[in-house]
Amino acid sequence: MTRLKTMLLLAAGASALALSAHAETTAVNEVVVVANRAPEPIERVGESVTVLDAAAIKASQLTSVSDLLATTPGATVARSGSPGAQTSLFIRGAESAQTLVIIDGVRMNDPSSPAGGYDFGALLTGDIDRIEILRGPQSAIWGADAIGGVVSINTRQAKSPFEGDGSVEGGSYGTVYGRLGVGGVSGPLSWRLAGGYYKTDGVSAFDKAFGGKEDDGFEQKTLSGRATYAFTPDISLDLRALWFDGKGGIDGFPAPLYAFADTPETQTTRQFIDYTGLNVSLFGGRLKNRLGFTWAATDRINDDPTLKPNTEFYANGHTLTAEYQGTWAITDGTQAVFGVEHQRSTIRTASPASYDPTPTPLTAAADLDSVYAQIQSEVAPGLTLTGGGRFDHHSAFGDHGTGQAAAAYVLPTGWTKGNATVLRASFGQGFKVPTLYQLYSPYGNPALKPEQSNGWDAGVEQGLLDGKASVSATYFGRRTRDQIDFFGCYPTITPLCASRPYGYYDNIARTRADGVELAGRITPLPGLTFDGNYTYTRTKNESPGSSSYGKELARRPENAANVSASYLWNGGATTSVAVRYAGSSYDNAANTTPLKSYTLVDLKASYPLPLGFELYGRIENLFDQRYETVYQYGTLGRGAYVGMRARF
Repeated sequence: MTRLKTMLLLAAGASALALSAHAETTAVNEVVVVANRAPEPIERVGESVTVLDAAAIKASQLTSVSDLLATTPGATVARSGSPGAQTSLFIRGAESAQTLVIIDGVRMNDPSSPAGGYDFGALLTGDIDRIEILRGPQSAIWGADAIGGVVSINTRQAKSPFEGDGSVEGGSYGTVYGRLGVGGVSGPLSWRLAGGYYKTDGVSAFDKAFGGKEDDGFEQKTLSGRATYAFTPDISLDLRALWFDGKGGIDGFPAPLYAFADTPETQTTRQFIDYTGLNVSLFGGRLKNRLGFTWAATDRINDDPTLKPNTEFYANGHTLTAEYQGTWAITDGTQAVFGVEHQRSTIRTASPASYDPTPTPLTAAADLDSVYAQIQSEVAPGLTLTGGGRFDHHSAFGDHGTGQAAAAYVLPTGWTKGNATVLRASFGQGFKVPTLYQLYSPYGNPALKPEQSNGWDAGVEQGLLDGKASVSATYFGRRTRDQIDFFGCYPTITPLCASRPYGYYDNIARTRADGVELAGRITPLPGLTFDGNYTYTRTKNESPGSSSYGKELARRPENAANVSASYLWNGGATTSVAVRYAGSSYDNAANTTPLKSYTLVDLKASYPLPLGFELYGRIENLFDQRYETVYQYGTLGRGAYVGMRARF
């Protein structure tokens, strides 16, 4: 395996200069939304964006969104056990809670979790049609939490009078997955309904290499729906809803040793999101207005049948948002995006115990009011400049402002032959509001300020061989200050320790990240495509006085690479091999618990059948690599899966 890993690393490094992973070198003329909150051709966007469209999602055969995101530049994932377990996404070395996640226009970050991040564990590719990943601090346009970047996810919409699609698959670890979606367009009405079911026996969350014996499975049901009704060509109503209900086994720290071990504990997670929007177009479509109301609810319950009461923890986090956004086409080459938002977040959480089966729950709420504006203009042929700013007022810490600027330049040579050169550069500021738990829990600190960051990147994308190949390279950097961390009241004692003897949250951390993303893609022969990307991320703890000063940030490998090769055969069959490499990292801030590097190899194939059916299958982790993304937590070994999908 050592020799194989060496060969794969060499291949990854070479291909990163001449090849690339899914959609990182996005086709010129493709339209993206996440960069500016409005549709914009990719060649006019100065920020770094990756697009995963429906074709890329289908070809990957991956069921977990987090696994799909891990194939893109700048992104790494850590999962605490089987599919469905707590899963964190790190973009360009930022904390997982510093990435904003949006599904169908609804902010998904959980206000009831201590750090306020989004758990990707239960999110499946199911009915997802498109994912856009915007890297770097983006708070001027997207607001709080967008320090590492933004992941925007959109479900499918109907495009014909009546249509449907579905799939069913099964395989290793007792895995069963099925989904079905139907929809249609009839005059002014467009609608779609979809549902899915997923179940797996998984593996022990407490890694069997350390003594784990029982599997911790996961089961989830999903429903989604959306409808659009056009009252007139210029006025439409937009409705979207999504519901998850998942339950999985987890392991914990049972008495009397209180060491990590097998337990019969389970965690149930229910999520519901709702979007209601009214769209009004004025002045011949030059001014587009959107009034939206969104609601996101995440409810978590941890149960242990050996305890009385069985419920040992519950948390309910809800976010209600009212927003207005305007998009004004000032001239053919100049566009302004502006808006106002009101966001109210609430938390209710408690940890029942035998000595207090009905504890008084922590309940708290906070409001965030925002106004933002951004203007983008093609100031010269091929040169587009973007600038914007945002002002936020939080009910706890007060006022905060952020700004950003970007430039994109398309060189005039080679455009019509698919050999365009695009230069990009951007600077952005990010901030993250203190969570309700950090403010008001027994460890809370009402004097907390928002986390703040400055980030920048610069890169080039080059089309080659009349569109048959493309390469890109991007340098990025970020500095974060006032990062919230836990302060233990020993041996140092502060005045706040009098009421918080076990410690409290404070703005005591500083971090930095610098790196390079290389990507490319080539089709040397008809039907044969090579993709690859490589990311180098250097992270560092720069917290003054910290015992971890100068150490790497936990669970963020310096080196990560993806390489794939696919071939489309005569008759429509496809075969592919995909390789994912993650370098070594550390599981803790002190850098005393190492996580070894690992290489995963997947084989995939699909074959079209009559009447719109398709047979597909894959082998994941072909060489049965044992690895960890979180210390002592189990991961899947080799697995084989086969399925059937169809469109009608």
